[in-house]
Amino acid sequence: MDALGATVRLRSTKGRWVVLATVLGSALAMLDATVVNIALPRIGEDLHTDVAGLQWVLSGYTLTLASLILLAGALGDRLGRRKVFIWGTVWFAASSLLCGLAPNIELLVLARILQGVGAALLTPGSLALLSAAIDPDDRGAAIGLWSGLGGVAGAIGPLLGGWIVEVSSWRMVFLINLPLAVAVVWVAARHVPESRDPHAHGRLDLLGAALAALALGALTYGLIGGRGAPVVLGLLLFAAFVVVERRSDNPLVPPALFRSRVFVAANLVTLAVYAALGGVFFLLVLQLQLAAGYSPLAAGLATLPITALMLVLSSRAGRFAQHHGPRLLMTLGPLLAATGLLLMLRIGPGASYLTDVLPGVIVFGLGLSALVAPLTAAVLTSVSTDRAGIASGVNNAVARSSQLLAVAALPGLAGIAGADFADPEVFSHGFDVAMLICAGLLVLGAVLAAAMIPAGVPTVVDEESVACRPHCDISAPAVQPESATGP
Repeated sequence: MDALGATVRLRSTKGRWVVLATVLGSALAMLDATVVNIALPRIGEDLHTDVAGLQWVLSGYTLTLASLILLAGALGDRLGRRKVFIWGTVWFAASSLLCGLAPNIELLVLARILQGVGAALLTPGSLALLSAAIDPDDRGAAIGLWSGLGGVAGAIGPLLGGWIVEVSSWRMVFLINLPLAVAVVWVAARHVPESRDPHAHGRLDLLGAALAALALGALTYGLIGGRGAPVVLGLLLFAAFVVVERRSDNPLVPPALFRSRVFVAANLVTLAVYAALGGVFFLLVLQLQLAAGYSPLAAGLATLPITALMLVLSSRAGRFAQHHGPRLLMTLGPLLAATGLLLMLRIGPGASYLTDVLPGVIVFGLGLSALVAPLTAAVLTSVSTDRAGIASGVNNAVARSSQLLAVAALPGLAGIAGADFADPEVFSHGFDVAMLICAGLLVLGAVLAAAMIPAGVPTVVDEESVACRPHCDISAPAVQPESATGP
């Protein structure tokens, strides 16, 4: 058993408190992934920044989150998941306060980088704490409750973000995290039992984590600024990271995972697909506000069908993959999402929601709903059961890294740069180019899935798996806790 003490039943008072703490904790990071995007136009206007500044507002956060999420998970396994979860929540709240008070774009980006560190400490512990604390007989129901309530939080994120920006200011998007964080810390400290992984051993791979962060940082800096030297440096640092991982006794990313063809294929699909998603969710809300003239609230409402469809359909897609294998939906899902992006080319100045926005949003949402759960299932079943947790964590980090690089690269490739990005015609043209690039990435993901994922092999996923649960976090696949699949 993972837990230091006895597990609790879901229907007990303590069990309900555990669910509340983990749902609120995951909601903190999930809401931030959606509401900040809605606020970007107001941030740019208030802090007088160009598109590069807005790129860094998103990329600074994702950079540290993607770089440190695996290290943070290992830290929680060793030092105590509740302890690291609370540390992450406090750190996230303190950096959110800095974000809300930032007087200029430079300090806002610095605060967002710090906020990503808090999110990395917070995110892996949420579901791992729930899995370790709840009695095994109730664990599936608890994960289902966590997924469902977290899905609702993800679905209301765009609506909440738009409303906050419209009635108050973009600063409240960050300051609203403070009371939520206080509730998380209070509940976790009083009601959530501590747990560790008794099998975790050896030193933390600090060198690997540092090389990963430096590599992603150099690539991001080079892509946003259009500089070749940092990109080359980033690639060299990534090569050094691979060498270190191959030689490490306790690697952050175990090289043995990549002996599985399905694991490699699933991560290549993830790399292509989530790069497209990063570009879409960065630019779509900007297009709706800057080109189509939507208010922040209207822009948030416009994207609500995407998360609503994922909430309703993703678990069904996961169960379909159980019986028929993941390849079919991993191929059709990206193609359907790419079709949705082509329909979004209708979005421009004076766009009607019902005829120009909604069709593309619905088709795109259907594509994501078909794709995400089977992709998670493919990752979880591509390796042995005792490695499913780390495989899921690696896949999550790949997804976040690809989104980071897409947000850094797409505006330059699409011709959206400088202070003139707020011109509706300039931005609308760049949006069309970017959506075509993202559609191409989705088609690439479909081709990779069709060519590399075996056909006709049922995906045997436990009913407690995150692949069989609703999932609305658009930033990355859900992280499977070790204890939910382990012996």
